[in-house]
Amino acid sequence: MLRTVAIAVIFMLLSCARNEGPDSKPLKPSGPYVVVLGIAQDAGYPQAGCAKNCCKGAWAARRQKMVSCLALVDPLSGQRWLFDCTPDFPKQMALLDSLAPAGNEWLSGIFLTHAHMGHYTGLMHLGREAMNSKSIKVYAMPDMREFLQSNGPWIQLVTLQNIELVPLKEDTAVSLNERISVTAFTVPHRDEFSETVGYLIKTANSSLVFIPDIDKWQKWDRSILDMVKENDHIFIDGTFYAEGEIPGRNMDEIPHPFISESMKLFEHLPPSEKQKIHFIHLNHTNPALQDSSVAQKEIYGKGYRWAREMQIIAL
Repeated sequence: MLRTVAIAVIFMLLSCARNEGPDSKPLKPSGPYVVVLGIAQDAGYPQAGCAKNCCKGAWAARRQKMVSCLALVDPLSGQRWLFDCTPDFPKQMALLDSLAPAGNEWLSGIFLTHAHMGHYTGLMHLGREAMNSKSIKVYAMPDMREFLQSNGPWIQLVTLQNIELVPLKEDTAVSLNERISVTAFTVPHRDEFSETVGYLIKTANSSLVFIPDIDKWQKWDRSILDMVKENDHIFIDGTFYAEGEIPGRNMDEIPHPFISESMKLFEHLPPSEKQKIHFIHLNHTNPALQDSSVAQKEIYGKGYRWAREMQIIAL
C-alpha cells in the first residue's frame, strides 16, 4: 500500500514538473533567472488562417501559445532583459510584470536574434503610436542594426530615440552587470535581411544557450554536442517534429532540424545531458504543442524536454 502511494506521489510530481498549469505560480529564485514568455514559431499558435486539426480546437485562450521569447531577470538589481521582441510583446510584458515586477528600469534591454517577423516586430509597440518609450537599449549584430536603421518604420524608432541600438560583436561577451554576461554567436539560417545569432547567457553559477532558429545542425561550423556538454541549459530550435509535417510543401526550403533528428543526434548523451535540452519555437503543425500527445511522450520518454510558458530556470 505504501509503495503504491509513493509511486502515485512521484508520478504526480513528475507530471507537475513537466506541465505546470497556466495558473500555477512558479517559485522565483533569489538570484538571476530566465523565464519563458513564449514557445511558438513566429506566427504563434494557433496560426491565422489555419482551420486544420492542429489549430481549430486551439482558439480557446488556455490553449493558445505565444511566440518564442525568453526574459532574463536579475532580482538583485531589479533589471529585466528580453531575448527577441515578438508580435506578442504586450501580452508577454504583462506576463513578465506579473512574475517579476520592474525595478527602476521598466526594461533594461532587448537582444534580437534576427530579422524574421516573429523575432523583432514587437518593437513597433515602443514607437510613438504606442508606448513612446525612451531609449530602450536594443542589442543587435551589424546587419540587424543596419536593417533597423535603414528601413521604415523601424528607422523612426531610432530617429525619435524610442530605442538605442547597442552594437554586438560575434563571440564577444557583453557584461550586463557584475553577475551576468551575454555572448552572441552566429548560426546558419535564411539571412535575407540580417545575420542570425544564438545567445549564451552566463552567471558565476550557470549558463544557458538560446538558439530559436537554425538550419540543419550539419550546416553549422560548431558542434551542438559540445555546446550541450559545456553548458547547463539548452533551448534549441524545435520548429518541426518530423519530415512530412507540412503536406505539399518542400521542407528543404525551410531546413530547420526536426526534433526527431535532434533526438537522434543526441541519443548517445547520458541522461544528465539530455535533460538540459528544451525544444522551443514550435510551429503550429508540430504535434509537440498538443498536450499529452505521442510526440510529447516520446520527447519526455527519451529524456528531453519542451519549453513551457512561465517556466523558470535559475542561473
